[in-house]
Amino acid sequence: MARQLDEQIAARFPVGQRLRVLDVGMGQGTQALRLARAGHKVTGVEQDPDMIAAARAALAEEPEGIRGRVRIVEGDGHQTGVHFLPGSFDVVLCHGVLMYVEEPDALLAGLARMLAPGGLLSLLVRNGDALAMRPGLAGDWAGALDSFDSVAYRNRIGVDARADRLDALTATLAGIAAPLQVWYGVRVFTDTVGDDPALPSDAELESLLAVEERAGRLDPYRRVAALLHLCGVRA
Repeated sequence: MARQLDEQIAARFPVGQRLRVLDVGMGQGTQALRLARAGHKVTGVEQDPDMIAAARAALAEEPEGIRGRVRIVEGDGHQTGVHFLPGSFDVVLCHGVLMYVEEPDALLAGLARMLAPGGLLSLLVRNGDALAMRPGLAGDWAGALDSFDSVAYRNRIGVDARADRLDALTATLAGIAAPLQVWYGVRVFTDTVGDDPALPSDAELESLLAVEERAGRLDPYRRVAALLHLCGVRA
């Protein structure tokens, strides 16, 4: 997914432009640090104290120049209007967050207001149109049957969560003046891999990534991906 985000940034902004990035639900700061290393100024918003501590620890190991490009704000994604002025960011990331938000429209509207004109809103969500794939491939037929008519699921760490459907999110993005420009599938073939799999050889890993990258861009494969990566652009 990092390649997809880089591709969209390159398509939207001049080469070498230092972007203002808002990472909502930054977690341990993996994405924020990657973008800061590329020269961008990143503000991360996170409410989990353990995640904030992990992000600060990771940031402390970076050179001073990179540390100076990252700011961590303790808070909830719904509170962006409290912390920032509208139009303050060129890129807003909301990755792995919407599945824990029961009514995401208000959150997304607030995030869209943070974007400058032409800004990029990047979402990573659970694919509500393919929830039956994981239990079905695992032979959990009852779980698969239940998943066809629901967007509720329990994730791998045992937390109840909610999936999003592509058509619904497309309509939402259009309604908040950040219409969908492109979307990808993520984890098309690898969603059933365990949490701690043995690492494949370099050659096998390269092939795996190439297959996932290709499938994530092509129908019908991307439509049954575990996750969807959607990119909207502020009008």
